[in-house]
Order: sequence, then C-alpha cells, then structure tokens
Amino acid sequence: MKKTDLDIKGMHCASCASLINRSLSKTEGVKEANVNYATAKALIIYDESKLNDNELIKIVQSKGYDALISSGKVDVEKVQQEQQAEIKKYRDNFILGLIFAIPAFIIGMIFMPLNIMIPYAEFILFLLATPVQFIVASDIYKSFWVSLKAKTANMDTLIAIGTTAAYVYSVYTLFFNPELGQYFETSAILITFVVLGRYLEARAKGKTSEAIKSLMQLSPKIATVIRKGRELKISVDEVIEGDTLIVKPGEKIPVDGIIIEGNSSIDESMITGESIPLEKNKNDKVIGGTINKHGSFKFKATKVGENTTLSHIIKLIEDAQGRKAPIQRFADTISAYFVPIVLVIAILTFIAWFFIFGKDFQFALLTAVAVLVIACPCALGLATPTSIIVGTGKGAKEGILIKGADSLEIAHKTKYVIFDKTGTITNGTPEVTDTIPLSKISGMQLLMIAASIESGSEHPLADAIVNKAKESKLKLQPAKSFKAIPGYGISASLNKKKYHFGNQKLLNKNKIKVDKKIIEKINSLESQGKTVMILSEKNVLGLIAVADTIKDNAQETVKKLQSMNIDVYLITGDNERTAKAIAEQAGIKNVFAEVLPEDKASYVKKLQQKDITDNKNNKDKKNNVVMMVGDGINDAPALAQADIGIAMGSGTDVAMETGNIVLMKNNLSDVPKAIKLSRMTMNKIRQNMFWALFYNVLGIPIAAGVLYPFTGWLLNPIIAGGAMALSSVSVVTNSLLLRGKKI
Repeated sequence: MKKTDLDIKGMHCASCASLINRSLSKTEGVKEANVNYATAKALIIYDESKLNDNELIKIVQSKGYDALISSGKVDVEKVQQEQQAEIKKYRDNFILGLIFAIPAFIIGMIFMPLNIMIPYAEFILFLLATPVQFIVASDIYKSFWVSLKAKTANMDTLIAIGTTAAYVYSVYTLFFNPELGQYFETSAILITFVVLGRYLEARAKGKTSEAIKSLMQLSPKIATVIRKGRELKISVDEVIEGDTLIVKPGEKIPVDGIIIEGNSSIDESMITGESIPLEKNKNDKVIGGTINKHGSFKFKATKVGENTTLSHIIKLIEDAQGRKAPIQRFADTISAYFVPIVLVIAILTFIAWFFIFGKDFQFALLTAVAVLVIACPCALGLATPTSIIVGTGKGAKEGILIKGADSLEIAHKTKYVIFDKTGTITNGTPEVTDTIPLSKISGMQLLMIAASIESGSEHPLADAIVNKAKESKLKLQPAKSFKAIPGYGISASLNKKKYHFGNQKLLNKNKIKVDKKIIEKINSLESQGKTVMILSEKNVLGLIAVADTIKDNAQETVKKLQSMNIDVYLITGDNERTAKAIAEQAGIKNVFAEVLPEDKASYVKKLQQKDITDNKNNKDKKNNVVMMVGDGINDAPALAQADIGIAMGSGTDVAMETGNIVLMKNNLSDVPKAIKLSRMTMNKIRQNMFWALFYNVLGIPIAAGVLYPFTGWLLNPIIAGGAMALSSVSVVTNSLLLRGKKI
C-alpha cells in the first residue's frame, strides 16, 4: 500500500471536498481517501498494483478540479492569503445580498400584503432580486453544476433549483401575466441567508493555518554548531544529523538531540504541557523548540528537519484534520433523493394535466411551478443553520466559543471525555501544599528559611515557595553563598548557618541521615502526586511539599459528565503514581499515564475504536465520539484527532486554534455545558427537520393538484409561496426559542 498526499485546487465549499472524497473512495484499489477542505489536501492510501498517482490526479480532474502531488511542506502564508480572500469574498457577497434583500423584504413581505401601494413595485423587486440571483449566488450555482456533473445532489442543488424556479416564474409573471404574482423577495432573502452561513464557515476554517503557523514559529531560525573546532551560527535548516550544537541560557533548543556535555533545567511546557522545568544531564534527550532555562550544554543532533518532535506534531495535526470527513448533514442526505423526486413530480404534474387531462398550457405550467415553489427548500435549508447560529450565539454568551457548525452537531454524541492533566484538570502552576516541621522550628520558620535561600533561584518550585512566604507575610532574610546543584537542589548560608534544600540525593551527598519515619512521610506525600523538598542543616529540619493542585470545580465537572453517561479519562506525561493521585482527587477512574506528547493522538484513536474493533459484526458500527480537553501544544494533535477538541481559554494559541470549541472563561464546568448545548441544539434541528419535511410531504401533492378533481381547488403559486414563507418563519421562530433555554 502506498500513501500519497495531493494538493487540490478549485474547491470552494465542503460539498466539493465530499464529492472528491466519494469519487476517490469508490475507485478500485483505494483503501482510504480523506479530503480536507480546510487545507485543500487529499490523503490517499492505495494499492500500487492497481493505481498510480497520475490516475488519482485524473480522477480529481474528471470532477472539475485540479490536483498536484504535494511537496509535503505547507506554505502557511499562501494558505492564509487564500483563506482571507475567501472570507472577504463571502463577506462582500453577504453585504451585497443584504443591500438588495432588505428592501425586497420590506416591499414584498410588508408593504404589498398590507396594500401599501408603491409605483412599479414588481419592477423594483425584479431589479433588487436579479443581482442577488446571479452575483451573490454564483458559488451556489457553481456547486450545483459540479454536483449535476457528478450525478448527485446537495443543499446547493436544492437552493439553486428552488430559488431559480421562484425567480424564473416571477420574471414570467412580471412580463407576461402580472395577475399571477411574484416571488422575487423569497429567492433574494434565502440566498443572502445561505451566504451568511458560508461566511461564518469560512471564518472558522481560517483558523487551521494559524495553528500550524504558530507551531512553526516555535522553532528557532538560528543554531550554534561546532564544526572543525569552531562555533558557527547557521540556519536551523542547515543542521545535519550528528552535528554538535551549543545552547546557552535563555535560548531555544534548535533540534532534537542528546546532551553530551553539561547540564541544565529545560522548560518543555510548550511541548509536554508540564509546568515544572526538567533537570537535564549528560545522555538525556532534549526536544527542539523547548527553552533552556539555566546553564550551557552541548548536545548531538539526532533528529533534524521533518523528523523532529515539533515537525512530527505539526504533521499529526495536519493528518488528524485531514481525516475528519465533513459531517454528512441529514438535510444533505434527504436532498440527494428529494431533488430528483421533486423534479420528477413537477414534470409528471405538467404531463398529466397537459397531455392526459387535456388542460391548457398555463394550467399545467402553474401546477408544475407550484410544485417547485412549494418544494423550495427554505424550511429544510434553514432548519440546521438557524439552530446552529442561535446555539453558537448562546454558547458565546456563556463563554463557550464554538468554531464550527459540525462541532455543535456532533458534541451531543460524546461517549468519552479525555482531560489533559496540567493546566486543564490542574491549575498549571506549582503551589505549596504542605509545610511539615520535623525539628524544634515552627512551620513559619521552616517556610521563611526555605523561601529566603530559594529567593535567589529562578526555578518554578522556588517561585512557589517564595510566593507562599509572601502570602503568609513573612519577612525574608538575605542569603549568602547560594549554589544551585542541578538534579539535587540548592545550598546557601543564612545567619552564618549553612542550609541544604532539595531531594534525598542532596542529603546523601552531604552525609545527612534521614530516618525511616521521614522516608515514609516523603513516600506518602509523593504518592499524592506532590514534589517533596527537604530542608536540612546538620540534620533534617522539615519537609515542604509542592504540587500542581486540581481546579476547584474539577470534581464537580467530572461528576456532572458521569451523570450524563459519559466515561471520563485523564491523560498525562507524568508517572503513573502522580497521575493516579490527581485522578483520584478529581474523581476520575480511568488514567493514561507516561504518555509521550506525540502519542496522545493514538490514545484518542484507541477510544474511538473501543468496543468496535473486537466486534466481528462491526460493519454498521461507527466510531465512538471522543472529546479531548486540553491547553498545551502537546495536546494539539489529540485535539485535532478527537471528534471534538475543547481548548481551555488560558491555553496556548495552538491548542485554542486546533480545538473545535474554546472555553474562554477557562472554566471546566463549561465542558458539560457545551455537551448539553449541543443536545438542545440537535433537538431543535430534529424538530425543524420534522416540520420542514412534513410541510413538503403535505404541500407537494396539494400543489400538484390531487385535490382539484374532487374539490375544484387548485393551489395557486402565490399561496404556495406564502406557505413556504410561513414554514420558514416557523422554523426560525422555533430555533429562537433556544435562546431562552438554560444550559
């Protein structure tokens, strides 16, 4: 099997991506095809013995698009420019549509029904509707034409046929039979509303390249390499595997590698999400894009270019987003059958009345047009977007930013929620949790001494202790002879006494005895996920424990999700003991511990396939819907892989841009709220769909004249248009009721 990436040119909506995806997937020899409208790429896995890249390109071209073999590199600037141009196009079209649709609405739906006479009202409506029909709706007609060539139908097909029928019939009545009435305002308003939806969709889509661009900016542009005994400043792109590089304090590490000389404390939070910098010594691995806090060191480059951890994360995001096939809306599924059925009914109606029952041409035409007008998918087309717009608006007021309609549609199906630990379940910054004096000093004295000697350190654990002392309003004393011992702790003099503050290795190094009871206490604290530091002089004076504490509402949020029949998981790079301790505090039973950043997405996949891959009769089974909640760059691939990615508002830009939903208030309790909002919105969509379809099922036969032989009553297109408008109003009104609901 071969894996190929194609750059697709010419897609202008999600329907285009769906069409190409279906065409490729149905091709013999193609195992898997995923077309990503957001990045204009196609990922295809196929059998080389049956196909080749050129044949795949021809399949895409046969559908009216162009394709190239992808270079593998993303031109972020170009993608952003194209997306901004698309956003501007839809915005301009919407504004143009609004300029013409508003006066058309006022004249056609307010003044005329109230018999407020305006000279040449019908001609004015014609002049207002025409630019909307042929300029604002140009993309709708393009999509209609593409789907027609592919012998399929979508919402654009419904909108194009319905509005065209209303417009053409209105032109006919205006110039040839004014007594019949017109529907210019109907087509103008519907098209403008549809373009508004496209504009909102394009804005959400534009976030994709921003996430990738933010990731790329993490990598430094310059590296210091040693070649032939000399230090050289070169471009990171010129670094080759095996090079020896130097990193100084405050610099970013340019590529992945292994330390060969020196030691330091490295902030890996932008990659791992862990807030506490890690002590690194000889033979330890370092990751490109992370920040060197203290000390200089030399390391050997082991992964460069596209092989680095950061590049791998970027690729994972692209792949995960590419594998997200657009949700096939219920309305689109219906439209694939609805459109041809309506056309056939309209044709049969004309044939029956004109050729079989011998009615005149105008009678037969009127009944056929009435079928098309009453079948215009106003209600069906508005059923989903009106609910989505109200739902997303309500979410925004609650601080829940929903970036796409698909996200709101699918969140109600959530079966599993995975929480990242640091910064999501926990506060993300270390805090002093325990101060335990073990000698004659008090807890305040213990904290004062520890904070005084740590005040010269820049380590986050030192910050936590100093901040705790300040909160306790303790007066710190100046320390002398401060010395940081990487991997052990610190030593300093205070009031002519020499103190050591660090881990057990530091005490062993200074030959200070630690009795069994103290070791048991340390083990007990560490089992709770806390980092324990020991203060000693000639003997142990006390313990100070620091931990990243869980958020106040974490436990309540977990309980709420569990009450909604959702299984909750915790995922972290921490060791299993720390992970389980935090999970227990939050009430989470399922834990994924010691997970590497690049592996988080694979754990999401496992849950998506849980209870499915083991089932032999799984043909009709669908993936479990998995929601991932995180805030770090390391979470971005998992957020992209998940069916719904939720990013905390205090998180990194990359996490926020990759997530489908952003919690702007950084409040965990908004996670169950987002799911509840999705459930409420989907209920409205289902109600709207029912009434829209019920209206069509009831209205089309009446429009076709089935009651005429028995009652002599024929549905005039004017009445059909009114009924169509009424059904649209009922759908919008029902959607607006969502605004008053409490989540």
